[in-house]
Amino acid sequence: MKKYSILIFIVCLTTLILIQQKVIMPFVYKVIQSDLFLVDSKDQGGQLSITTPLTGIAFMHCNNYIKSKLGPDVSISFAEKPLNAWSLGNYQYVINAEFDITSPTESTITKKYVCRINYKNGSNDEGSLDFSNWSIEGLSGLDSI
Repeated sequence: MKKYSILIFIVCLTTLILIQQKVIMPFVYKVIQSDLFLVDSKDQGGQLSITTPLTGIAFMHCNNYIKSKLGPDVSISFAEKPLNAWSLGNYQYVINAEFDITSPTESTITKKYVCRINYKNGSNDEGSLDFSNWSIEGLSGLDSI
């Protein structure tokens, strides 16, 4: 039995690889190609930076969120518009912008941030100014503050 153990191992490993290649992966590809994960939305994502009313509101909400995180001891001034804003589709946005921060102990420093934000009400724009209808999914650039 000991002399066949390597041969048995190679045969079993080859069998597992073939099952994955011929059975499991074709099934996974069919599921991916199906409409199972498709979200029908009027908001289409894209690779290019865009400017829409919702990206402007998302920019405003990201700025207000940053103000709330940094507290009242720090003076912050934001740019008028983001450097870039992308729609990921389905009312999810990535905002890339910068702000000037002045603290009592340091001089003014310009910081860049990236904010991923999601609008929960979909195509209903009526509640877009209310921050409770948005959720911050991620924020980077504030670590060194």
